[in-house]
Amino acid sequence: MTSSIGQSIEVLCNEQGLDRELVIEAMKEAVKAAARKQFKSQDKTGDSIQVDWNAEEGQIEISVQKEVVEEVENPSGEISLTDAQELVGDEIELGDVLLIPLPQEEMGRIAAQTAKQILVQKVREATREKVYEEYVERKGELINGTVKRFERGDMIIDLGGNLEALVPRRELSRGEMWNQGERIRVVIIDITKEPRGQQIIASRASSDLLKRLFEMEVPEIYDETVVIKSAVREPGERAKIAVASNEKDVDPVGACVGMKGSRVQSIIKELRGEKIDIIEWSDEPSVFAANALSPAKVSQVRITDIETRQMEVIVGEDQLSLAIGKKGQNVRLAARLVGWDIKIVNEDELKKEIASKMGRMMASGEAVPITALEGVTASQAEILAEKGITDVEGLASASLDNLVDFLNLSFDEGEAILASARTIVEAKEAAAAAESSEDASVVADEADADLGTADLGDEAGSSEPESGIEEDAETEASEGSAEVAAVSDVEAETELTETDGEVEAEIDSAEDPEVSAPEVSGPEDVEAEASDEESDGE
Repeated sequence: MTSSIGQSIEVLCNEQGLDRELVIEAMKEAVKAAARKQFKSQDKTGDSIQVDWNAEEGQIEISVQKEVVEEVENPSGEISLTDAQELVGDEIELGDVLLIPLPQEEMGRIAAQTAKQILVQKVREATREKVYEEYVERKGELINGTVKRFERGDMIIDLGGNLEALVPRRELSRGEMWNQGERIRVVIIDITKEPRGQQIIASRASSDLLKRLFEMEVPEIYDETVVIKSAVREPGERAKIAVASNEKDVDPVGACVGMKGSRVQSIIKELRGEKIDIIEWSDEPSVFAANALSPAKVSQVRITDIETRQMEVIVGEDQLSLAIGKKGQNVRLAARLVGWDIKIVNEDELKKEIASKMGRMMASGEAVPITALEGVTASQAEILAEKGITDVEGLASASLDNLVDFLNLSFDEGEAILASARTIVEAKEAAAAAESSEDASVVADEADADLGTADLGDEAGSSEPESGIEEDAETEASEGSAEVAAVSDVEAETELTETDGEVEAEIDSAEDPEVSAPEVSGPEDVEAEASDEESDGE
């Protein structure tokens, strides 16, 4: 049995590419375990069994180690002096240790099977250790393989030499479809020592894959003339890579794009159509962020909090959708690339907000200088002052032709300044109107409060019995009758006066100040008056 195992060492070393000494050690441990099981009657503990490799004969030798003693107490590890002298001769002495060969022919089928199982296990462990030591320093490296099979959504890649790599489902790029037998490039992301499963964990979704592909396609990156600073991906959809140049006369972005985009197109093809934005890196966060939001054009970048790495990026209305990207993808990738939290701000809305604040300041009586308007410098403000335009309201009422002529501006620049000034004035008027409305509302509320108090007073004073109310009603009725009688007397007096030929309608207010009867003249009365006036004239 041991002879056949010994012959298998060479085969294992050649097939698995293992170190010979490593295989021999594994073989010795396997045979030792089998020998312990076979010779347990001779060595209960198994500690005294020793296995050696005989290189000359190409065999494994099994022996038991025993100490020479006067009286044997432990037969598994001791031998008497008499027995020892019979085996090796009279020169043996007490205290010496003998290695007594064990008959290998006595090792049965079970022991041989045990040896085989242990040998296979030891060889597997040795193989895994070898793979680990070989690949542990190769993390992030690009390797080629062939799609071998799929297991529960994971991809197994054949790397050759009985070596396989695992690409987990989470590390597969979205939208990519692979068939068995296809050639594939992956990047190593981890090496494990676990006794089960694949040791080499690879990825198609890692940003390291993007970096390695650029290193292969761009010679300037390989010779470190151009350096990749950072790269981020949303696999299968979009990627951004930031590059910088170590030489002033080398354009890093142009080097990566290549002639007519040849270099980057080959990478896009390898990634199955994934869009790639190549960004010029900058050590200034605001500049880097503006570049990272490509293809959008940024108007301004404001750092709001350095400690928490937050910034606001201001873009025009026409660039807003480009800056944000589909479902926020562009700004999300840019934030990961820069390492800052980026908030996209609409430039038009920001201008309206600033104009509203200035309008409220003007409505409250605070002065807003013309230089507060975007595009108006101190020297331009002095020129406008010489022309009689000293405040924002005056500027808002100026004509476009005069403004362009005074400041030597283009029509677009003049329109922008006038629009800003007019927006501030409109905000001022709106603030003033809102304040007036608020004051009127306060006055109305106070009046309602006073009226409510009066009603409460009336209600409080109206606790008289019902008979008092009836008496008041009778009094009012009698007063109404008196007024009617007074009106009748006045009418009678008027008729009497008309009979005498005089038109009078006087009511003595002292006698009855509450009742006054209006004068009513009919057509007949007017004619009578006219005839009386003519007779008086004669």
